[in-house]
Amino acid sequence: MAPELSEGKTVAVIMVGGPTKGTRFRPLSLNLAKPLFPLAGQPMVHHPILSCKKIPNLAHIFLIGFYEEREFSVYCSAISNELKIPVRYLREEKAHGSAGGLHNFKELLMEYCPENIIVLNCDVCCSFPLKEMLDAHKAHGGMGTLLVKKVSPDVASQFGELVADPHSGELLHYAEKPETFVSDHINCGVYMFTPDIFKAIADVSTSRKDRALRRLNSFEALQSATKSIPTDFVRLDQDILTPLAGKKQLYTFETADFWEQIKTPGMSLRCSSLYLEEYRRTSPDLLAKGDNIIGDVFIHPSARIHPSAKIGPNVSISANARIGPGARLIGCIILDDVEIKDNAVVMHSIVGWKSTVGRWSRVQGGGDYNSKLGIAILGEDVCVEDEVVVVNCIVLPHKNLNQSVLEEIIL
Repeated sequence: MAPELSEGKTVAVIMVGGPTKGTRFRPLSLNLAKPLFPLAGQPMVHHPILSCKKIPNLAHIFLIGFYEEREFSVYCSAISNELKIPVRYLREEKAHGSAGGLHNFKELLMEYCPENIIVLNCDVCCSFPLKEMLDAHKAHGGMGTLLVKKVSPDVASQFGELVADPHSGELLHYAEKPETFVSDHINCGVYMFTPDIFKAIADVSTSRKDRALRRLNSFEALQSATKSIPTDFVRLDQDILTPLAGKKQLYTFETADFWEQIKTPGMSLRCSSLYLEEYRRTSPDLLAKGDNIIGDVFIHPSARIHPSAKIGPNVSISANARIGPGARLIGCIILDDVEIKDNAVVMHSIVGWKSTVGRWSRVQGGGDYNSKLGIAILGEDVCVEDEVVVVNCIVLPHKNLNQSVLEEIIL
């Protein structure tokens, strides 16, 4: 019997952005890189990394972004040891675009001679069906495959809209956030590419250089003046997907599972609940159990919960948190070193590091994840004194609240 051919290697790239990008995530990103913010008890970037781990012959995982290297050094070292797969952070010195960033680190990515390169955006929450997607990508035989999802037409324009052949899955047309409706199928920000992607990116840069060198007619000169994009700044969506659609190079893989974009603290609370729900299917051992636990709840082993406190559903409690007698927690993220005192209530809220919620106090949001004041957010080291009610407020770090507040941003 002839031996089976070994599968080619795969490398994964997770785009993590930078501190100037995630401004809508403040105040939670003021003292922690957004990709390390915990969802369902694990850093945001941890969820796609765990999904990448399931890919056969995965050689390396790279994180590419603009954060200082020190912000990721401890995490990358710990996760590399835990998963027994090297995870390395690569810092971009300047913006190259989502595709240009890949090309900027081409030599490092190609060290392993990979047959396929997985590219994911960190601020995406989904079940990441990477293994099934890679199988489909190999079957299509194209240069790339993108994860797509059908959404309601009224929200489609917030994303890249696309048209695909219903039988072959070929990408026929792509438009990034179009002004007029194109399709109710959107780009999910998860891709599979062969190394041919590097030639496609280089071709975009070369054509820009050629255009800059030759003499332009007056109309072209006017256009180039208004669209002076650097030659090495290449975007995956407008510069790769749009021109290559309909050329039998790109294909789609549709998911019917959950998918969200994590742009705001409200959406992080929504996505934390989605990951907690997924734990029930994939990692039930991560969920807390007990007579005082309702629904899906994650509790860090170092947290101390009084047995008379009632927790859940959709609650994530981080390291060294202390939850007092009679406290009630629903739909919230409790971060490290938080103290929730006796009989306090926290609902639809995020309570920041080292914060305190006093006895008989209430911190509550309305539960509208898309609205700016749809949830309550306490930044780091906020003290809500006893018997104070905080509803639909964003409170910046190091504040002391001794009176009740409603729908305010407290600077």
